[in-house]
Formats: sequence, C-alpha cells, structure tokens
Amino acid sequence: MRPRRAGCGDHGVVTSVTVVGGGVVGLTSALRLAENGHAVTCVRDVPAAGTVSAVAGGLWFPYHVEPRSRVVAWGLASLARFGMLADDPTAGVALREGLLVERAGPDRWWTEGVSGWRDAEPAELPDGAESGVVITVPLVAMPVYLGWLETACVAAGVTLAGRRVDDLADIEDDVVVVAAGLRAPALLPDVEVTGSRGQVALLANPGIDRWFVDDGFEGAMTYVLPHPGWVVCGGTDVPDGSEEADPAVHDAIVARCRAAVPELRDAEVLGSRVGLRPVAPAVDLRLHHVHGRPVVTNVGHGGAGITLSWGCADEVVALVDGLE
Repeated sequence: MRPRRAGCGDHGVVTSVTVVGGGVVGLTSALRLAENGHAVTCVRDVPAAGTVSAVAGGLWFPYHVEPRSRVVAWGLASLARFGMLADDPTAGVALREGLLVERAGPDRWWTEGVSGWRDAEPAELPDGAESGVVITVPLVAMPVYLGWLETACVAAGVTLAGRRVDDLADIEDDVVVVAAGLRAPALLPDVEVTGSRGQVALLANPGIDRWFVDDGFEGAMTYVLPHPGWVVCGGTDVPDGSEEADPAVHDAIVARCRAAVPELRDAEVLGSRVGLRPVAPAVDLRLHHVHGRPVVTNVGHGGAGITLSWGCADEVVALVDGLE
C-alpha cells in the first residue's frame, strides 16, 4: 500500500485511494477526493470518451434512478455545481430552458428544492398531453465536459491509469472506490447492476437552443437536447442488448424527433450512438469491507449519472474522510 500522508483532510490523515471507473461518476469522485487532499489514482480500461457517459444527452434530470429520498439531495448538489460551471466556457455546461411533457399526469417529486419552473401553457404541449413543466436546467455537452473533467483531475493531482481491474486484491492503495458501472458486480458480487440499452441519433443543430423531453412511448421516449453544433435525439430504454445501433430504431428516433421539433426536419443526420445505462434497484453508495480493506461503491445511477455525479461524489468523500 502507498504510505498515508499526514496533515490533510477532515481527520488529519490522507489515505491513498484508487477509483475504479473513468466515466462521469468515477472521474467526479476522483476529482472531489483529490480536492479534499487525498492521493488518488483513477483506473479505467477505456478513456472517458469510450464510456457510456459519452453517449448521454447531458440533461440535468433524475431519470430511471432510485431512491427518490436520496436522489433529491444528490441532484441538488450537482445542480448547484453545474450552475457554477456554466460560467466556465471550457466546461461545456449551459443553462437551457426546455419542456418536460407529462403524459401520465404531474409527477414532480424531482422539483423539490428547484426554483424557477412553471406549468406549461396548453399551447406549448404536444397533442394528447395534458400537462408539462417548463424549466431552466443545466445541459452538458458530454464530449466537452468529459475532457474538462479529465483535465481538472490531472490539475488536482489525480493519476489517470489506463488498465483493467479484474480483482480488487490487485490494488495496493488503502481505499478503493468502485465506480465501474456495469462491471461492478464482477468486482463485488453483492452489488446489483444491470444494463438498460439507450440508443440515440445525432443531428446537426440548425440553430435551436430549447430542449424537449416526452416520455410517452413504451420502451422509448422522445427527447431533443441541443448542443453547439449537434443535437442528441432519443431514444430507447430497454433491457440489456447489443451496443450496435439498430437502423430501424435509428429511423424511428429521427422521425419522432423531427415530428416533435419541426426545425429538425431538414437537419443533417450525423450518426447513431448506443450505450448501456447502469441500472439498479437503488444507487449503491455505501461502505464495504473486503478482505479487511474499505471499499466504497458508487454505482447504479441509471440514466442520472451526470445529474447525481457531484452530490454522490461529495458523499464518497464523506465516507472516505470518516474512516478511522
């Protein structure tokens, strides 16, 4: 194990920590641990651009994740941090107004503590929808933001290591943080995470800046998330499947999004992307002891990895700082 260094952190001791996983959850956990004075290595078998985080549309919204009682606090912490990052032109974060359509009636638990939202006017709603929420929230351009996160980690002293971890016993540091998404159960058998297939289409942005989400389709949804130069259009949410794009699904996504947002009707189609969301009955953020060593899990964020990333990372820091 690497030696402990005295004089930093809430308890006067800095542990050496290895974070396993290099997506948005792993990188944010590594960054917050380093900012709090710990000696951190982030180990990943693919760079951030190759993770499911890079496929995400980047909207702050707690989608397909539990438990609500904890998600609200984690999401609010992230909302505050992204609000600050919107002032950094290198971070890829923008505050954008958009419309969330409610097909099954209002379900607004996620607005707890969030200001500035309003009921959608009838004229703003698509056919068949009786309600919706208009709100301004962060929209994160993931290719840009993941690069920003990697740069921020290095600047904070995080060592980014490119290798695959198949056994936690191979890690020499004092503490391990498992943020490996779908690979977590192979490292810790008592962790439950399964994949949910998300396919999106990328279109050129014809000049729109307002997002749109309509979760009114079984096994699918319609969302339009505009970024500078491109629009992420979605999407699907179905159990484990191939990570290859399905042409028929792609065509259906493009057709739904063009119908929902007419400005996209002549937009160039840039391609497809597929990712497997790490879904769990509840986010698994807790302290384990494996072969006498502390292991913190931070997995199972479903479709809300970005939305919960900073709040969950803060809790990881609290757990590591609380070790005797």
